[in-house]
Amino acid sequence: MSTRVSMAEIAELAGVSVPTVSKVLNGREGVASDTRDHVRQLLEEHHYMRRGTSSKRPTGLIDFVIRDLDPNWAMPLVQGAEDEAARAGVSLVVTSTHGRRIGNRHWVQHLATRRTDAVVLTVTEFQEGIAEELSKLNTPVVLVDPLGGTAPDVPAVAATNYEGGFAATQHLLQLGHQRIGIITGPTQVSCSRERLQGYRAALSKAGVPTDPRLEHWGDFLPESGESATRRMLSIPQPPTAIFAGSDQCAAGVYKEAKRHGLVIPDDLSVVGFDDVMIAKWLQPELTTIRQPLEEMAREAIRMAMQLVHGNRIAHPRQRLATQLVMRESTGRPKLT
Repeated sequence: MSTRVSMAEIAELAGVSVPTVSKVLNGREGVASDTRDHVRQLLEEHHYMRRGTSSKRPTGLIDFVIRDLDPNWAMPLVQGAEDEAARAGVSLVVTSTHGRRIGNRHWVQHLATRRTDAVVLTVTEFQEGIAEELSKLNTPVVLVDPLGGTAPDVPAVAATNYEGGFAATQHLLQLGHQRIGIITGPTQVSCSRERLQGYRAALSKAGVPTDPRLEHWGDFLPESGESATRRMLSIPQPPTAIFAGSDQCAAGVYKEAKRHGLVIPDDLSVVGFDDVMIAKWLQPELTTIRQPLEEMAREAIRMAMQLVHGNRIAHPRQRLATQLVMRESTGRPKLT
């Protein structure tokens, strides 16, 4: 048999489906151990090579695809990925999607023909059908998932967004706030919904009713923080505190609060999410939920390297802990 044996031929020899061979190649769950061993043996015996490669030899390159190159959000991700790649002795190829949703069939085919050992994706969301296309890619794929939902059967690293939303809201409740607003991200993005769920759970536990006028969807950017804050400050009982879904969104809250003559935290307490550079640049410095972006990227590179070396990932869905970082933007509400 030719060294250019296909997955279909391996599947036929093993008596399994092509998706099963793909799962074995990419270290995914859902394959019995004896079947996995048999498929691996056939792959080795017939010198199977991934599509787009001319030899079995690794290239020493990992593609790191990121939503944009914003210094606040992207820098810790790229830094973490670069550090781990260097430790593993490989190089990183960084590509930006410029905020666009990831993927179409052509994009996946382009990845399939690249001389790369693995692809790590840090994206907002996927276009419809992209999960199925990724499952056909004969190159290991890992997701860093601070913003979007994960594709089925693709290893992913995310943060504990629900717990972060709960901790932010609980902190404000413990200070005595009852009217707490929230500005989260896009409705279709899983971390937005998880942070909102954590917010609601903390209110419920404290016996504080939710108010739809205090819940706002945004896009994690300063402009959405401004507009949502403007709307909340115009209602009869405005909030005494706001939980912003990102530190950049919190910057918009600061700007709108100043426009209304409010002093932070005397008149309005603010909590952000991410703990990126802007959190310390804001005045007063921002209390926020630390999302371990660097470590998430490092772990994704580690997982990718495991797949490159043909190892199975023991925990393909990882969530790294968030942490409340208290600074100067929160305090007790004024007595009324």
